[in-house]
Amino acid sequence: MSPSRATLWCSLIASASVIAGPARPSVAAASHGHVAALDTSRIEQLTGVRGKLDRAASVFKVSAPRSDLALIVGGVKLTPPSGLTSWAAFEPAGSGVMVMGDMVLTEDQVNPVMSVALDNGLDVTALHNHFLGESPRVMFMHVGGQGSIESLAAAVGKVFARIKEPGVPLPNADIDPAKSQLDTDRIATALGHRGDLAGGVYKVTIGRSARMHGHAIGSAMGVNTWAAFSGTNDDAVVDGDVAMIEAELQPVLRALRHADIQIVAIHQHMTGEAPRIMFLHYWGVGRAEDLARGLRSALDQTSSR
Repeated sequence: MSPSRATLWCSLIASASVIAGPARPSVAAASHGHVAALDTSRIEQLTGVRGKLDRAASVFKVSAPRSDLALIVGGVKLTPPSGLTSWAAFEPAGSGVMVMGDMVLTEDQVNPVMSVALDNGLDVTALHNHFLGESPRVMFMHVGGQGSIESLAAAVGKVFARIKEPGVPLPNADIDPAKSQLDTDRIATALGHRGDLAGGVYKVTIGRSARMHGHAIGSAMGVNTWAAFSGTNDDAVVDGDVAMIEAELQPVLRALRHADIQIVAIHQHMTGEAPRIMFLHYWGVGRAEDLARGLRSALDQTSSR
């Protein structure tokens, strides 16, 4: 090729490059950069747990088997591969990351671990059982969040650390509802709602509303918050259910835990309703008026005031 033709050829190549713009990275390269943003070694350092990278999904998952639990279900001794592993999965999301996880807990660990999760910025999205008749009883607490690797991984690390510690004895009281002597006026004033006394139990019901299958549903159909008190003014127990929309769940959880009221379950009672209604079951022991104030602090986080 003559020098003039070589020069012309190079010019054409350069022109084509300008028109086409800079070369785009391959999918593999983009995926690699996406995963690299997770800084998996930092996640392991902050959580204190080893993990595994799923390159195809760009997800890094840390797992902590509950090999310390000698769990028996129906006469069968279960091991961690049978669903007894706490885990948290991290995935890039916008300028930060998101995390989702599931924590395997004994009953006496549930509320201390939940408080650690909430106090460190994680959402608690469900609390339920996976087995029937197991010994010891175990509960599963789902968590989630979105933010920086530093904040989320550090929060998950504190949760894992708390799981390694002993639980807290569950509150109990020697109360016979048939012998209840409650000042219901004081409870109603503290709670902001009045109820009815029957069989030694003072029960307050607060309705919510939603729609399902094109029909309005409310308190009579089970869409309600309720609280049942029994005992005496100084030694009382309360159990109940909070009905709330999804946006109210985290503030309600924080309010109840700050009031030292135990969370027993978080789940839904229906499917297809609008807006979606979450239900939270609780249990508390203490002075009746204090329990009512604690519940009031949770109700104040909802539109059912």
